[in-house]
Amino acid sequence: MNRIFILTGIIITTLIMACQSGSNGGAIPEDLEGKKKYLASKKSELKELQKTIDNLTKEIHKLDPPKEKPATQVLSMIVQPKEFKRFKEVEAQVVAEDIVSASSDIGGRILQLNVKEGQYVQKGSLIAVTDMETLEKQKDEILTSLNLATTVFERQKRLWDQNIGSELQYLQAKSQKEQLEKSLETLNSQMKKKNVYAPISGVVDREFLKQGEIASPGMPIVQILNTSKVKIVADLQEDLLGSVKKGDFVDVKLPALDLEMRKRISMIGRSIDPSNRTFKIEIDTDSQRGKLKPNLLALVQINDFNQSNALYVPLDVIQEEVTGEKFIYKATTENGKKLSKKTYVVLGESSDGEVIISSGIEAGDEIVVKGGKQLSENSLIETSQIEETDE
Repeated sequence: MNRIFILTGIIITTLIMACQSGSNGGAIPEDLEGKKKYLASKKSELKELQKTIDNLTKEIHKLDPPKEKPATQVLSMIVQPKEFKRFKEVEAQVVAEDIVSASSDIGGRILQLNVKEGQYVQKGSLIAVTDMETLEKQKDEILTSLNLATTVFERQKRLWDQNIGSELQYLQAKSQKEQLEKSLETLNSQMKKKNVYAPISGVVDREFLKQGEIASPGMPIVQILNTSKVKIVADLQEDLLGSVKKGDFVDVKLPALDLEMRKRISMIGRSIDPSNRTFKIEIDTDSQRGKLKPNLLALVQINDFNQSNALYVPLDVIQEEVTGEKFIYKATTENGKKLSKKTYVVLGESSDGEVIISSGIEAGDEIVVKGGKQLSENSLIETSQIEETDE
């Protein structure tokens, strides 16, 4: 330690003497050549003085080397090329494949309604019975007229067979009878429609009319859903048109049921909706034992970007300077010590907290992923590597 003080004293003394020499080293020549020579001599003295200072500084460092800061503990990873995939989450909903209304063809008051909402019915089951009182009265009138027309026709036929009476009377009686028979046949066909049957098997989703109310022709009485066969429908923005095709597998999440499925796209719409610039996709599925209800919210994961052999890192590794330039810290080894090296990078696509590095790093580079915020250029570091996992 005494030697350090002595050397430090020598440096200080030398500097003082140099200053005194500069101030008392004689008058500065007035002529140009004299000034040049004087300047050259002083530069030579300064060069010798700097050499002396450098040598003394080295001696001091050898005798009393500066204390090295302890290494900063960081986590690092070796960057390796892997496939990068980005997914976009799109809202969708469950839709019943078959939604059919049961209605009366001829209308009338509902005398009997045999089903309730939520009830399962088989195809062909009797749903409702409508009032046919008006048609029944018409039928009675037609039957009365038909009996008379039949009697008249039989009499005219007997007379005609005996060549009595005119042919016109015979034909009129025959036409009247046949016309009434066709009217009766039509009326009977209509009266058969008083019963309303289930057009498909499924669950009664909604009752539009109650027993005792009037049903108009074609007006739905109940709505039946075939819940055993459902599909998932989503509207995608047109910029995803090139990212999907029929038969592609997609991941479907049903948050309300905490359920995930992997299904194929069964249909892609042939047109773009001009109002919102979207196109429709459908994904066939089963009802998962009745769990999937129509209008249930679903989330569909669409793979909209892929890159093979991509170098990507966690997004929170990226730091930014005030100029906007992005950088990361690489771990390099120099003289047996690990140091942090600031490396400027260009970013590519990102997804789920990861970002592609387009330039700035190479395969096999070791980068700092935790602890980089407290580093600076050439900081002494001690790394613990984390392993990347393939997804």
